[in-house]
Amino acid sequence: MNIKNIIIAILLIFSISISAQEELNVYLEVAAENNPSLKASFNEYQASLQVIPQVGVLPDPQLAFGYFISPIETRFGPQRAKISLSQMLPWFGTIDARENIAVQNAKVKYEAFEELKSNLYFEIKAAYYDLYFNEKSIGATLSNILILETFRNLAMIKIESGSASAVDGLRAEMELADLENKLALLKDNGNVLRVKFNKLLNTSDDSQINLPEILWNNDLTMEKSAILDSLSLNNHQVLGLSYAFESFQGKEGLARKAGLPDLSIGLDYFVIGASDNTSLDPDINGRDAFVFPRIGITIPLYRKKYTAMVQEAVFMQQATANKKVAKVKALESIFEKAYSEYMDADRRIKLFHTQLQIVDNAVKILESEYATSGKDFEEILRMERRWLRYAVELEKARSDKQAAIAFIDYIIGK
Repeated sequence: MNIKNIIIAILLIFSISISAQEELNVYLEVAAENNPSLKASFNEYQASLQVIPQVGVLPDPQLAFGYFISPIETRFGPQRAKISLSQMLPWFGTIDARENIAVQNAKVKYEAFEELKSNLYFEIKAAYYDLYFNEKSIGATLSNILILETFRNLAMIKIESGSASAVDGLRAEMELADLENKLALLKDNGNVLRVKFNKLLNTSDDSQINLPEILWNNDLTMEKSAILDSLSLNNHQVLGLSYAFESFQGKEGLARKAGLPDLSIGLDYFVIGASDNTSLDPDINGRDAFVFPRIGITIPLYRKKYTAMVQEAVFMQQATANKKVAKVKALESIFEKAYSEYMDADRRIKLFHTQLQIVDNAVKILESEYATSGKDFEEILRMERRWLRYAVELEKARSDKQAAIAFIDYIIGK
């Protein structure tokens, strides 16, 4: 093959890989639109946003009406009724503090939504790679069956000519029976994996799933040290704990303000009836009275309550900070395992690719020798078993590598 053909082949494989990855992205979008758990989490986030305008305004003004059954005589005439309007004014900064707490709580809900979405994406990718591996295992098993049938036919020819033992045919039949059983198991497992994948997408169980001919061989796009830094900065669970910590800081400030007096301003309007006193000036007789302003203040006497509210918020800050530290350390341990699996899969891809080439060459030599001498048929079967094992292990390594990358992307919130 000349250089031009090699370049064309590489570009073709690359384009197929990109197309397959785009198809996987389509599946992710379908899942994001259809998954009921994700919808529920997003609705919870939307609901939390509606709390912000509720707490970011003054309390509703109070309007009161009072009617005097026994009118109170005044110098302007008897008081018939009283109308009062008042407005409570929380201590300075209280409303802003409540609004900030609601904002931080909404951010916690959003990170919970993002965490659920990232986990769903990882599960879909892992299921996709499992499906790919199962399909490739079926393909490798079918190829091995065809090859063994060829060798069985060759053995029958050698047996009929008297240059090989009848045991060779029996050995081939035994190998074929084992492979047929394995093939049936793989097909059953494929049905289970397809149902699982479509359940994650919330689509019909028998929906078609398109898989690539060869799984792409992507690598991690970040260095190990950068990934470790990203764990504490971008992981959605860690971010949720950070916003929860800020929320409890806000609650501490709000609790301290709750121990300060609130103010109220208001006005009173008195409805005055006409007096029977003829000595009163007609201009003021029965004139309604208007009083403004009326100023009040709440007196927070029960200090234990407010002290306890502050301490509660402080303790919750400490608990949240400890949870965040523990979560980061747990993620670092999980990452080390995932990174080890990623490196191991990368090594296995190279190993089994080389091993397959060696086995292919060995089988060709053994096949040629058997065709001429009728010997070492058992060795041919042994090599065929190795070929199948290496072919399956190569695809397992490919899927394991991409699954490890998907998991690492998940824990760093990518």
